[in-house]
Formats: sequence, C-alpha cells, structure tokens
Amino acid sequence: MTSPIELRHAKVTLALHPLREPRAAGARPLLLLHGRGERTLARHAGAAEAWPGAILGLDFTGHGASTLPRGGGYTAEILMADADAALAHLGPATLLGRGLGAYVALLLAGARPERVRGAILCDGPGLAGGGPRPTTPSIPWPAERLDGGAPDPFALVDLARDVRPPDYATSFARQASQLSGLERPLSVCSLERPDWLRAVLDEPGVADTTLAEALAHYGNGLR
Repeated sequence: MTSPIELRHAKVTLALHPLREPRAAGARPLLLLHGRGERTLARHAGAAEAWPGAILGLDFTGHGASTLPRGGGYTAEILMADADAALAHLGPATLLGRGLGAYVALLLAGARPERVRGAILCDGPGLAGGGPRPTTPSIPWPAERLDGGAPDPFALVDLARDVRPPDYATSFARQASQLSGLERPLSVCSLERPDWLRAVLDEPGVADTTLAEALAHYGNGLR
C-alpha cells in the first residue's frame, strides 16, 4: 500500500489510502469506509476487484493512521464529516461501507446527495451501533493502550453506544432518494439487519442485493 494522502478535518489529520489506480478513463472513484475498530487494509480492495475506477480507503478519526484525539467524544456524525473531507478531495464518488462505515455511508449519501453516486452498505463491525434507543447515561473511561496506537479505546466505547433510531436513518435515505437524481442511491448487501437498516430497506430507492451486483450497477451504469 502506498503512502496515504493526508487530509485536514478541523484539528485532525486523516489518512486517505490509495489502494488501486483506475482501470478505465473517466471512471468514478470508489471510497472504502471501514468498520468500528478497523483500519484500511490493502486486501479490502480485493472485494471490489471489478470496480473500474480508482479505489481508496479512509481511516476514520481515532483509527489506523489518522489522528487519535484525546478524551473521546466520537459519534457517527463526526466520522461522516471525515468522509465528507475525503469526498471534497476526490469529487463525486461511490461509497462502500463495512459495519460502522455502512452507517456513515448512509448518512453521507443523504447529506451530500450531489457528491455520493451510490452507497453500498455491507456487514462488518459496528453495524448495529448502540441500538435504536438511548440507555442509562454514563461516562466511559476505557483503559488506555500502552502503545498509544489505534484504534483509540474511546472510539471503541463511544461508537458501540452510538444510538441509531430508525426514523433518523430513514430521513437520510429519503434525502438521498429525493435529491441525488439517482433511481437507486442505496444498495444493502448485509446479512445482519439491525432496526435502522430494516427501516431503510422499506424506503424507495433502496435495493436489497449482492455486493457484486451493486458494484456492477454503480460501476457500469453511471460515470
């Protein structure tokens, strides 16, 4: 894997990893978003071998080679802003999210419908988050890693408690459907179906499909 591109998001430096060069002129890039506690790995590009454009992967804040801020405070919305910074660098792109990255891809598809040219939601760590409703409030205080490296223990705790109400998730699906101009802005390829994802599947413009079919749809249908 080549050296990452460094992107600034507020006080954080994000690592955007180029994983593969484009194989067709003018083809759109594919941005990989990892699961909770993961990082971008070169082998992740193998799952999207047929994609015609460049493939890149983003390390979220507190993960991989990106900055580890002190004190926690992680939310899916902060990570959505991380991915938005990557989109600002890349231009219009298709998103492929695993677990937590799938939820972030949904949020960004609704928040930036003009830039996200299809979002593919797959299984992976952190897909369910903290469930549909808040639990008893508490202050997390995880043990720090001795090596000070990623993933940030606060990220693991905060993002495991991140609440995902179905009606909140469907509002982003509707924005993507109504504002992207795409007939099918979202494709769900996961076997796990937490409450928020089952609700999203009932929305127009959302397909229940396989990863191979979704990649072919976005890779060949729109450039």
